[in-house]
Amino acid sequence: MLEAKNIQRHPSSEDAGVEFSKLMKSQPELSPAIGAIQVLNQVLKQSTGVETLQELIDVLKTASNILKLSESLDSPATSVISGCELYLRFITLAHSALETTQDFNMVRELMLQRGEVFIKKLLSLRGKIGHLASSHFTDGSVILVHGCSNTVLQTLAKTAEENKRIHAYVTEGNDGEGRKMIKKLTALNLDTTLIPDAAIGAYMDRVDCVVVGAQGVVESGGIINKIGTYTMSLCARALNKPFYVICESFKFVRSYPLNQRDLPNEFKFNARTILAAKDERALLESDLPKVDFTPPHFITLLFTDLGILTPSAVSDELIKLYL
Repeated sequence: MLEAKNIQRHPSSEDAGVEFSKLMKSQPELSPAIGAIQVLNQVLKQSTGVETLQELIDVLKTASNILKLSESLDSPATSVISGCELYLRFITLAHSALETTQDFNMVRELMLQRGEVFIKKLLSLRGKIGHLASSHFTDGSVILVHGCSNTVLQTLAKTAEENKRIHAYVTEGNDGEGRKMIKKLTALNLDTTLIPDAAIGAYMDRVDCVVVGAQGVVESGGIINKIGTYTMSLCARALNKPFYVICESFKFVRSYPLNQRDLPNEFKFNARTILAAKDERALLESDLPKVDFTPPHFITLLFTDLGILTPSAVSDELIKLYL
C-alpha cells in the first residue's frame, strides 16, 4: 500500500497534487487518468533544474505517486495508476533519440512533444469507441446499465444520433451515479428506467444485454469496476445475457487478481480512506470497497479503442502496450 511519507519529493513535482485537484474541480467530466497525465506533462515542462534523463524520469515517477494518493479522487486510483505508467512508457519510447541527443533541453522538448501527442490521442478515444460500440446496438434494444461511465454515455449518445430507439434500465447505485446517468440519458431523448441495485435479478430477463464501463482492465481480461458489477455479471451469466464492457485502453493495468481479496488496496479504496487508516485492519473496517473484480469468463466482449476484444485477447494487447 502506498504511503505519503515514503514518497521522496522533488521541487518540480511538489505541486502535482494541488494542480490535479484544481483541474478535476474545473473539469469534473474529465477522466481522472487523463487529468493526471496532463499534470504529469506540466511537471515535465517545469522540470528545468533537472540535468539527466534518469533524474527526469524519477521526478515524473514521484509526481505519479503523489497523484495516486490525491485526496481529490472519490474513486480508487486504478485508472490513474495505469494512465501514468502508459504515459511514462510513451514519452520514453524513442529511447535511442533521447540517449543520443547531447542537448538535454532538446531531450525534454522531445518528451514534451510526445506527451502532447499522447494526451491528444487519449482525448479522442471516447468518440472512437462510441462509434465502434454503437453498431452492436440495434433499434429497439433494451439494455441494463450500471454506473455513470462517460464512455458508455458516449456510446449511447452515438446510438441516439443514429436514431436508434434504446431503452436503458439504470441501477440506482449507493452514490447517486444512477440518477446522474438517468439525467444524461434523458437529455439524449433515450427511454430510461431507474431501478434499485437489488432488483437486477428481477429485471435481467427483460433486457437484451448488460453494458458497463471499467475503472481498470487486468491481465486476465477481467475488470475492476464500481461495486455491484460482479453481482450483475453473475445474474447475466445465469440468464445467458451478453455482458459488454466499454472502456479505453489506458485503463489496462498490469495486475492479475484471482479473486476479490487479491485486489490491491489502492484499487479498492480511495486515497482519503487509505491515508486515514492506521493499519490494514483499520482500512478494511473503515469503509466498504468502492469496486469489485469481475472475472473474464463472465465477460462477453470488451469494446475499446484497440478494437472489439474477447477477454482472452486482453493479455496480448497489454503486452503490446507495456513492452
